[in-house]
Amino acid sequence: MIAESVGKTEEVLELGENISLEELKARQVQKHNIADPESIQLAVNQDLNTEVELKDDDEVAFLPPFAGG
Repeated sequence: MIAESVGKTEEVLELGENISLEELKARQVQKHNIADPESIQLAVNQDLNTEVELKDDDEVAFLPPFAGG
């Protein structure tokens, strides 16, 4: 859903500075005009724990809303 709306499945970024995961999300939401950013979850290196410091070569996934039970 997100990949379709932004027209790509992957993007490699050179951040060049220490930024928080929330700042990265805010930048990407603005850059790609992503609708309903509050519903998007992030995963770093396939882990939903967002209390991490971003490092070189980390993979950040923007996950659309999903339901579970």
